[in-house]
Amino acid sequence: MQKNGTDSVTVISKIWRHFLSGVLVTAPLALTAYIVWQTITTIDEKVKSLIPAKYYFEKYIPFDLPGFGIIIAFVVFTLIGTFATGFLGRLFVKTGERFVNRMPVVRGLYSAVKQIFEAVFKRDKNSFREVVLIEYPRKGLWSLGFVTGVTQGEVQQGTKEEVVNVFVPTTPNPTSGYLLFVPRSDLKPMSMTVEEGIKMVVSAGIITPAALDKNSPENPKVK
Repeated sequence: MQKNGTDSVTVISKIWRHFLSGVLVTAPLALTAYIVWQTITTIDEKVKSLIPAKYYFEKYIPFDLPGFGIIIAFVVFTLIGTFATGFLGRLFVKTGERFVNRMPVVRGLYSAVKQIFEAVFKRDKNSFREVVLIEYPRKGLWSLGFVTGVTQGEVQQGTKEEVVNVFVPTTPNPTSGYLLFVPRSDLKPMSMTVEEGIKMVVSAGIITPAALDKNSPENPKVK
């Protein structure tokens, strides 16, 4: 009788392990597909609300076309980018920016938003240069941070030693966090890439990259 009970527990344990394996395989794929689908649907609805119904693809084909909004948005942004990089486009943008810069409140908001988008989308400006460890929020506790540049201007002049801009993100939302000005000597460079660092933050430490050899050429140094 005892053996049968042990066998039953073993079978249940195996079934449970298989169930968990199925969840681990399916959940990330399902969640990713759901997020992508919701994004496409949201963009489609927003774009369609700006276009007359007679121009909908569904009027000319017998089925719905997911991604219609994304296609339209891509075409529109591409055309705007083409125009903005030309002579007349640059002149138009500069004139518009001069007008915005005369508006006390709006100019500050526009400047901040523009800098954020330039940092994110321009490849020649690496917003997150490398991953570092810093003692924060108090001595003995360590936080993962991302170097965004060398501190300059009034902030640097107000410190006794050279400091570096470090962004410490929150978990699991890395788009919010704290900007710290940390002395270069207090930084501990990590061998992980920026992408690996972001994954670690988003996963609350569940995804931890393996350590690299200190002599590895992939090991970054604070510049």
